[in-house]
Amino acid sequence: DEFLEQSARQIERMEWLATNLLELSKLDSGLVRLDLRPDDLRAVVENAFQQAEPVAGRKGVTLTVTLPLEPVRLPHDPPRIGQVLTNLIGNAIKFTPRGGRVHVELLAAMDEGRITVSDTGVGIPADELQRIFVEFYQTEHGRRARKGGTGLGLSLTRNFVELHHGKIEVASKPGQGSTFT
Repeated sequence: DEFLEQSARQIERMEWLATNLLELSKLDSGLVRLDLRPDDLRAVVENAFQQAEPVAGRKGVTLTVTLPLEPVRLPHDPPRIGQVLTNLIGNAIKFTPRGGRVHVELLAAMDEGRITVSDTGVGIPADELQRIFVEFYQTEHGRRARKGGTGLGLSLTRNFVELHHGKIEVASKPGQGSTFT
């Protein structure tokens, strides 16, 4: 049973890797087209939050969300923004120790939406901040901790945000956590 469980996890990881490599290839080739819909952005944030809750609970990380009361109707591709949030929230949980916190917030201002994912995790050294969005790059802490990453998630995240004519920023201090906006 243990061998089968380990094999299943490895197969899932290989499938994830193949899917993300294909996605990056499509992005590099300009083949990705967004299906922009003026839907309520709160639904995508809430969905990503709900998917991450069990993982955070198992790890002992407190996961919270703040959403505006009014709809935030902006053109966006819900699966792509969902993928962005799933990656950012997943990374925040992965690099936050037991007893830490991850907070997701959606703010609306004029014709913009701003989503932040903040954590009380290990943080990222200043000299590595610009490289974290490069394909296959992993921080020194990520490599040492062997957290199972491939260095593809943040590259995909940046590309999807930029396809939406947005920008992604990160502020981080080692030992204090990170905030992706």
